[in-house]
Amino acid sequence: MEKPYFTQLITLQATKYGGKPALLQRNNLNEQWSKITWTDFASQVNYVANAFLELGVKEQSCVGQFSQNKSENLIVDFALFANRAIVVPMYATSTVSQVEFIVNDAEIEIICVGDQQQFDIAMEVLVNSKFLKKIIAFDNTILISNSNKAIFFSELLTIGQQSQKQPLVQKRQTEASLKDLACILYTSGTTGNPKGVMLSHLCFNEAMRGNSQRLSSISDKDISVAFLPLSHVFERTWCYLCLFNGVSIYLNLRPVEISQTIQDVRPTLMCAVPRFWEKVYSAVNDNMSKFSPLKLGVVAWAMAVGKKHNVDHLRLEKAPSIFLKLRYFIADKLIFSKVKKKLGLENANILPTAGAKLSDEIALFFRTIGVPIVYGYGLTESTATVSCFEYTGYEIGTVGSIMPNLQVKIGHENEILLKGDTIFTGYYRNAEATNAAFTPDGWFKTGDAGYMNGNAIVLTDRIKDLFKTSNGKYIAPQEIETRLSLDAYIEQAATIGDERNFVTAIIAPAIPAIEEYAQKQNLKYNDIDELLALPVIHDLIKARIEIAQNGMSNYEMIKKFILIKKGFTIESGELTNTLKMRRAVILQKYKLEIEAMYNS
Repeated sequence: MEKPYFTQLITLQATKYGGKPALLQRNNLNEQWSKITWTDFASQVNYVANAFLELGVKEQSCVGQFSQNKSENLIVDFALFANRAIVVPMYATSTVSQVEFIVNDAEIEIICVGDQQQFDIAMEVLVNSKFLKKIIAFDNTILISNSNKAIFFSELLTIGQQSQKQPLVQKRQTEASLKDLACILYTSGTTGNPKGVMLSHLCFNEAMRGNSQRLSSISDKDISVAFLPLSHVFERTWCYLCLFNGVSIYLNLRPVEISQTIQDVRPTLMCAVPRFWEKVYSAVNDNMSKFSPLKLGVVAWAMAVGKKHNVDHLRLEKAPSIFLKLRYFIADKLIFSKVKKKLGLENANILPTAGAKLSDEIALFFRTIGVPIVYGYGLTESTATVSCFEYTGYEIGTVGSIMPNLQVKIGHENEILLKGDTIFTGYYRNAEATNAAFTPDGWFKTGDAGYMNGNAIVLTDRIKDLFKTSNGKYIAPQEIETRLSLDAYIEQAATIGDERNFVTAIIAPAIPAIEEYAQKQNLKYNDIDELLALPVIHDLIKARIEIAQNGMSNYEMIKKFILIKKGFTIESGELTNTLKMRRAVILQKYKLEIEAMYNS
C-alpha cells in the first residue's frame, strides 16, 4: 500500500542531494543568504521530531505555527509529519483573538513563533488558554518572558540531539497512513469565525503526483522564491512540490522585500497572486508611458511579434516560420529581454499565479513578452490547484485545464463542484459546515460560479459575492474591481449595489500617482484630504473609471463614487489575511458615505 510521502521525504532527499542547498534565508537585505543543505535539513528534522516526542506530542495532535516565512517552518512541518502529528499554520499578521480562536479550536498545546510581536501575542493567549502550554521561539533575539513556558528553537534542537526517542519516531513512520491528517489550515473567511480545513496525507500525496505530472519541466536544477505566506495553501503546497522535486527554496522573510529578493536571486520558479502581477504590469506601463513616440512604435511592433510568436504559434504547437523567429529574436533583444532582466525574471521556467482573478489583458501581456505565467484556480479545500494553464493549448480567459485525476462538474447556479483525492475531508470539529459544503452525493461545493470550455474552467464570480440591483440585474463585483485595479491611478476599489438601483464604488486612489498628476497640473493643496477633494481629481478618477468599464453593460456602470485616502487593510479588518475584501466590514465602516451617494 502507498505510504505518505512526507513522513520520510527529507531523509530520502538528503540521501540523494547531500550537500546541495535545500533552504536559503536571510534576516536583512544586506546579509548573505545562509544555506541549509539537504543533509542539515534532514538532521534538523530528525532532531526536532525527537524533541517533539520529549515534549509529549502525540500522534494526530496539533502543533501551531505563527511565523513569517522561515526555514524553521518547514523543518517543523516535516518533524511533525514524521511523528504523525498535525501542523496548524497561522498568518504572521494574526491578532490575539484570531490566534486564541485557533489555539482553542484545535486544542494546540505547543506553538512556534517567528518574532517578538508574535511571541508577545502567543504569551497573551497562553495566559488565558487552558490548552496552550509551550511556546517555541524561532529567533534567538526574542526577549523571552516566563521562561518555563518558552524555549528557543536552538534549545529544541539540543533536546532532540540528546533524545533517545528515534526508534519511537521510526515506529510512528511505519504506522503512518494516508488517512492521517497532515495539516489543518484555517480559512480567513470574509464572515464569521474561520473554519479549519482538514488536509490528509492522501491530499498532499495526490497534489504532488498531479502537479508533477502537469508541470513536468520542474527539476532539481530549479530555484524558487517563497514570498507568499506559508500559512496560505498556495505557497505551502508549492514549497512542498519544490522539495518533492529537489528544488532549492529561497525564503523571503518580509513581503515588502520581494522585488529586491527577485533581483538578487533571479529565480526560475515563484508563485504569486494576481495583485503582484498587476503592480508589475502597472510599473512596466508607467515606465513605457515616458518613451518617445519612436520607441513606443518599436514596442508596439515588438508586442505584435511576441503575440504572433508565443501566443498564436507556440501556444498552439505551430512551428513559427524562420522569418517570424528572426523577428521575435530582434523583439526579444530590443525589448522583452530587457524588461525581464529588469524584473529579475529572465531565467523564469514556471510562474504560477492564483488566489484571485487575473485579467486577460495581464495574462496576455506577460505571455506575449515570454514571461511564463501559469494562471490557475484552486482552494484551500482542494489542496490548492484545481486547474491551471498547460505548457501549450491554454486559453486566455480560462483558469486552465483540470488537474489529472480530479473530477469537475457544474451544479446549481453554475456552481463549480469537485471530487477527487485532493479534496479535504471536512472542517475540523464543524460537522454543520462540513455537511453544508458537500452535496448529498459527495461533491464539494466551491462557492465559485463558472462553466466549462472543453477541459478548461472559466470563472465568472464568487456566488456569495454576486449582488442584485433593485432592478433585478445581477452584478459580478470582482469583474468590475479587477478592471479598476489595473488603472495606474486606482489602488483599490469596492463596488456596492445590492438591492440598490445603481452601482456605486469606494475608491482608494494610488496616492503617489495622484500627487504626480497634481504636480504636473500645478494644483495647490495642503494635504491629501484637500487633494482628493479637488473637483479636478474627482473628474480624473471618473474618466479612468469610464475607460476601465468600457464595453460593460450600462447597469454595471459605476454612477457615483467616493475617494478614501487610506486603502483597505488587514489591520483594519477590511481585508482577510489572503487579501480578500470583507464586504460587510467595508459596508458598515462607510455606511454614512454610501447612504449619502444614494440619497443625494
